[in-house]
Amino acid sequence: MTITAAMVKELRETTGAGMMDAKKALTENNGDMEAAQDWLRTKGLAKAAKKADRVAAEGLVGVAVSGGKGVAVEINSETDFVAKNAEFQTMVSDITNAALSAADLEALKSADVKGTPVSTVLTDAIAKIGENMTLRRMDSIEGDAVAAYVHNAAADGMGKIGVLVALKGADNGIGKQIAMHIAATSPLALNEEALDPALVERERTVQTQKALEENATADKPKPEAVIQNNIIPGRMKKYLEENTLVNQKFVINPDITVAQAAKDAGVEILGYIRMGVGEGIEKKEEDFAAEVAKLQG
Repeated sequence: MTITAAMVKELRETTGAGMMDAKKALTENNGDMEAAQDWLRTKGLAKAAKKADRVAAEGLVGVAVSGGKGVAVEINSETDFVAKNAEFQTMVSDITNAALSAADLEALKSADVKGTPVSTVLTDAIAKIGENMTLRRMDSIEGDAVAAYVHNAAADGMGKIGVLVALKGADNGIGKQIAMHIAATSPLALNEEALDPALVERERTVQTQKALEENATADKPKPEAVIQNNIIPGRMKKYLEENTLVNQKFVINPDITVAQAAKDAGVEILGYIRMGVGEGIEKKEEDFAAEVAKLQG
């Protein structure tokens, strides 16, 4: 398979590896991007890459809470300029509040906002503002209490990252603290049981191969049984501690875990939503030189 400069560039951006290392990784893995990422990590040339790190889009995430229910809604725009527009922000607020009564995204599109269906509100805004917009996704969560936090807030209840935390028990302020923690650390799942088994197995494979390669070049190699029974379980424990919310060190008090902080506050974390603008959308990169050349032609 031909390894293109664009492929090398993408791998470098997602892993921080050097150009030649990125090219070799792609060559060794026949252009498979995920396999190349794992190959670089095995060689100690890259950190684990999260897809969210290499995607971007403009717009806002809105959050709203009523009683024991919270909703998060993402509405995208073409430019950040529109996201700062007061009319756009009002629309995001109205649609987010309408989501409190909607079962899912499709129901939200037909929900009523001041006598007008959400889908029509969006169409009218596109015509008025002159920029394409999309009601991309909606998620909801319920509990005895739901706390909300918005990071990089553009206005009340909306910003670049919206977080909701559902609790069992009465929230005495710990909910917002946990929500802020989630915004900062972006855990992969609530706990080990909620993690994607395929993701865990992929990490185990990478760590096993990495440990074996390190051992092969060590001055005093360890028995393979030590690697399999001690080193790999230790590394996987660290992986779970870093990537599951309840096991992470609480950013407000790193001496305890998030689970312990919740327990000390008399609550249990039932679940959470972390929604960031543009997650999963590849941002188109404009090649200005190519555009100029096209105009000349």
